[in-house]
Amino acid sequence: MVVSAQNSSQSRGEQTSENLAYIRQMLAELRIVAEREGADMLCYLIEMAYIEAGDIQNGRRKLSVGHNQRNPSRGVPI
Repeated sequence: MVVSAQNSSQSRGEQTSENLAYIRQMLAELRIVAEREGADMLCYLIEMAYIEAGDIQNGRRKLSVGHNQRNPSRGVPI
């Protein structure tokens, strides 16, 4: 379960790891639902997010890209 406030007995890294595991679990479940509905594009996007979360978990990718390194969003309110 994702915890909004950091538990004092857990380090930040442990909390992040648990949150990423939770995200991957939910993405796997969403992928199954999207597949049952025949939503091919959603399946693809969810699969990419699942792979990304796994890469972050395994240390193959950083958790976040610095603001100065990413492409600006155009016309999308953030």
